[in-house]
Amino acid sequence: MRKEQFDITGMTCSACSARVEKSVAKLDGVQEVAVNLLKNSMVASYDETILNTDQIVQAVVKSGYGAFPKAENKVQTKSGTQAPAKDIAKEEYQNMKRRLIISMVFAIPLFYISMGHMMGWPLPGFLLGMENAMSFAFTQFLLLLPVVFVNFKYYRMGYKTLFHGAPNMDSLIAIGSSAAIVYGIYAIYKIGYGLGHGDMAVVHSFTMDLYFESAGMILALITLGKFFEARAKGKTSDAITKLMNLAPKTATVLRNGREQEIPVEEVALGEILIVKAGESIPVDGILTEGSSSIDESALTGESIPVEKQAGDKVIGATINKSGYFKMQATKVGDDTTLAQIVRLVDEATSSKAPIAKLADKVSGIFVPVVILIAVAATVCWLIAGQNFEFALSIGISILVISCPCALGLATPTAIMVGTGKGAANGILLKSAEALETAHGIDTVVLDKTGTITKGQPAVTDMAAVNGTDETGLLQVAASLEKLSEHPLAEAIVSEAESRNIPFLPVKNFRQIPGQGIIGEIDGQKCYAGNRRMLEENHIEGGKLMALGDEMANEGKTPLFFARGNQLMGAIAVADVVKPTSKQAIDELKQMGIETIMLTGDNARTAEAIKRQVGVSRVVAEVMPQDKEREVRTLQNAGKRVAMVGDGINDAPALARADVGIAIGAGTDVAIESADIVLMKSDLLDAVTAIQLSKAVIRNIKENLFWAFFYNVIGIPVAAGIFFTAFGWKLNPMIGAFAMSFSSVFVVSNALRLRFFKPRRITESV
Repeated sequence: MRKEQFDITGMTCSACSARVEKSVAKLDGVQEVAVNLLKNSMVASYDETILNTDQIVQAVVKSGYGAFPKAENKVQTKSGTQAPAKDIAKEEYQNMKRRLIISMVFAIPLFYISMGHMMGWPLPGFLLGMENAMSFAFTQFLLLLPVVFVNFKYYRMGYKTLFHGAPNMDSLIAIGSSAAIVYGIYAIYKIGYGLGHGDMAVVHSFTMDLYFESAGMILALITLGKFFEARAKGKTSDAITKLMNLAPKTATVLRNGREQEIPVEEVALGEILIVKAGESIPVDGILTEGSSSIDESALTGESIPVEKQAGDKVIGATINKSGYFKMQATKVGDDTTLAQIVRLVDEATSSKAPIAKLADKVSGIFVPVVILIAVAATVCWLIAGQNFEFALSIGISILVISCPCALGLATPTAIMVGTGKGAANGILLKSAEALETAHGIDTVVLDKTGTITKGQPAVTDMAAVNGTDETGLLQVAASLEKLSEHPLAEAIVSEAESRNIPFLPVKNFRQIPGQGIIGEIDGQKCYAGNRRMLEENHIEGGKLMALGDEMANEGKTPLFFARGNQLMGAIAVADVVKPTSKQAIDELKQMGIETIMLTGDNARTAEAIKRQVGVSRVVAEVMPQDKEREVRTLQNAGKRVAMVGDGINDAPALARADVGIAIGAGTDVAIESADIVLMKSDLLDAVTAIQLSKAVIRNIKENLFWAFFYNVIGIPVAAGIFFTAFGWKLNPMIGAFAMSFSSVFVVSNALRLRFFKPRRITESV
């Protein structure tokens, strides 16, 4: 099964995207297709053994639109990522700006002349009086022609799709304005006939009903709306554009002992690069020499620079705030973190949320129904005894006020802005479906190690006895543990190093399975281990044993140390809880979400962590496969489950959950299995992701309500159902104005998501 992106040309409204989608979906071998009106793109998943790219392109062309594979429209950037050869949004904006200026230059004088005699505005003498009726009419016609010419795309696409049996928004504009133009030309002939035959009543009647100004202003106002829409559309991808612009253009590489500045796409795997203070890191790699403070805010949203030492990973496109260092390139080109983020965001904004299907279904039948309503209303008013001019204006008003654009833009604009906002905050949403599903989550399942806790053991408590101080205890403990391979030993060694405590030489070191380690320091036998080691070597524990039990009840592992036969003290080591974990869990509970912790640790440790962070429930001593089963059990009970994890053993549960959320510092397998990736490895970002999802879905519902409500109200008013009772009749120009700005309203409403900020109810503890 192959998944491919296409650029689609000629789409103007949701009826267009629905038509393209339907044309491709009916091809044999197509499994899934999603058309994005906002990005003028299509993603199709299809069986390569049945179908090929050319056949898909042909299906789109037959439906009245253009298509070509995305790859043909891409260039290689300095970062190694691929970007569109042309900025389509910017190009569309400039095109609409040119059309708008020309339209207004001619439409405003056209409106002034047509309405001037009614409003008492001053007009040149050759346009006044019945004797100059032909000059009056023909001048308007000449002013209309440039407006029609510059906006001829509406007619070309409108009639093309109409004749293909799939009319769209352009069809409504083309039919409406064409009817007004044809009637105006007919009126010119009638004026000529009246002047030639001295029938001034005919001349006066048709001079008052030319409709050229309606046609011109319809085109100009719709172009004005499209101009604002194009400008707003450009802003929806601001976050993605900023991400792509982060990529540095050059890199300083060490070759043959000399520094060389080369284009960043020429950097090869394994090469040594030099990064100076203030420079962007060219690619992903490992710091090999020196140290630095790295600003990762653009990718992770974390404002505080991160200190890096030799052996630490560094990410391309982040900024070296201080220091000079060397690094080895481990990921280049499309494998870099930045390139993957851009790809994930692009895929997410190209995908379609389930909520969009409602709008798609409506759009597919919307335009034909509107045309039928316009024709029916025109005929009904003629039967009711109204004159042809009145009935024609009703039909034109219905055509131009009906706007399927707003329906088509309601979902993709909100998703694009929301996804971009997430990326700017270090939250990668891999699909629109995940974004929608996250808003309905009622249960969050949390892995313990690396998710709630740091995943790295650390010294939490020290108790020195029998005249030994903490420094002396830690010196002996670290000297022994430095030779051990046990994971807990590293925590004690790190603690000693952080306090600059020197290590003592150890002789005759040996490990005792199930107990601990023994070695000689300064000629004395020293012991490090558990309670069993003390008992085996007849070392009196005293009150320290009770303290050890207390530590164990708190989820810590107590290690006892002795010199000779005298106890020196105990050091407790634990995988400590991340600073923000309790706050994040409190936030989730405040949102009415149940929190469940899964861990392979024993029940006593799990209960201790539960007391610290306040999760609703814990499930301890679970095997990796059991995590997936626990998620499935919750789903079978009717829960909508999000799973947050970071390890390989979390991957099955992440894939099973309604929404899988991977901690970014975790494994590639976990990240691949997840729907949402948290770059900062901060559990608070899971809260932010759910809040962002709720904000986006709320925004989409507002947009869809506006789009439906607008048409439900607008079409009956345009059809004149209030004319008999209240004398309300919609002018076609007002209809065109309203139609244009319904789309602008929807896009502008979506842009409000750029100001989204996560709500924090509780204070960090």
